[in-house]
Amino acid sequence: MDLFNTSERTQQYQRDLRSFMDECVYPAESEYEKQMAAAGDPHHHPQIVEDLKTEARARGLWNLFHPHPEWGPGLTNLEYAPLAEIMGRSAHLAPEACNCSAPDTGNMEVFTLFGTQEHKERWLEPLLNGTIRSAFAMTEPAVASSDATNIQLRMARDGDHYVLNGRKWFASNALHKNCKVLIVMGKTDPDAPKHRQQSMMVVPIDAPGVTVMRNLPVFGYADREGHAEIDFSDVRVPVTDVLKGEGEGFAISQARLGPGRIHHCMRAIGMAERALELMCARAESRITFGQKLSERANIQDWIAEARIDIEQARLLTLKAAWMMDTVGNKAARVEIAAIKIAAPEMALRIVDRAIQVHGGAGVTDDFPLASMYAHLRTLRLADGPDEVHKRAIARAELGKFRAGA
Repeated sequence: MDLFNTSERTQQYQRDLRSFMDECVYPAESEYEKQMAAAGDPHHHPQIVEDLKTEARARGLWNLFHPHPEWGPGLTNLEYAPLAEIMGRSAHLAPEACNCSAPDTGNMEVFTLFGTQEHKERWLEPLLNGTIRSAFAMTEPAVASSDATNIQLRMARDGDHYVLNGRKWFASNALHKNCKVLIVMGKTDPDAPKHRQQSMMVVPIDAPGVTVMRNLPVFGYADREGHAEIDFSDVRVPVTDVLKGEGEGFAISQARLGPGRIHHCMRAIGMAERALELMCARAESRITFGQKLSERANIQDWIAEARIDIEQARLLTLKAAWMMDTVGNKAARVEIAAIKIAAPEMALRIVDRAIQVHGGAGVTDDFPLASMYAHLRTLRLADGPDEVHKRAIARAELGKFRAGA
């Protein structure tokens, strides 16, 4: 990070966050598991999470993601990136403890940039206070949602309201006990230009006609926050709850996803770092055929390659964050696409090898590796699958070549 001349303030946040992780978050992981098991409800909200939130807020480690000084510490993407990595080491606890969880982070930025005063009072302030949670409803089961222009949920104007009809799924966080509001993307004008057909609207999760149909498991895991399939049947939304204006949905989605991809990738790097530590510890403690695993050449290769891969992915992600801060998201689009491919692939490879070193224990819940693997594999689809990002990079490279030719 010294290459990027980070400020003393940012370095202090890193030190404080590492202390919080060591003193509070890692010790809480076993208690979290106990409280979840005792509840017998995969969507239970355990008290230990609220305890961690109280402690994080007392330590000044709250809303660290928010770039607007009115609502958070006002860190740049580059300054926040290492904090996201640290929190990623315990991704199921630390981000929520610091009120830095997806999709709330993106939704809070959308409310900040595009919400009305009423939206800010009713939804943004409780989200910033950590008293409610939110979900983002874009992906649909009936269309390839990696192309956002495919979205079919209909938003038909009816006087002072829009009437919503359609089906969404993978609305992450919608099963969280504190989820109160959805940001929904749908089609308001099928005849408009391709990128002006979509709009985003604010919809309370308990609005008439909104039905949470089921939770979608991720590789068999029922995540506590849930990934909901939601039916919208004649849901009436006041025109005042359209964000930014009709036809602005695609533009909002692009503004929302840039910072979110930095957060996702840095959390993935944090998972990879922890997986590498677990791999080293296991390799040192296990003996096969009279020799420590750590003394075997192939294991040493895995450890060395993991360190190289982590450093490469981190530098690429930090470069993307720096470019977003200095030249803007549009100019950094190739780097943003590249990290979204590189970071999850890298982390998956390291977690997979760590599982192999752990043997049968690696696929159990005795270690966090199996859960890490499931969530990292999902990340290769979230916010656009690898193939979409590769397409964007290839088109940019071909564009440069053709211009030069």
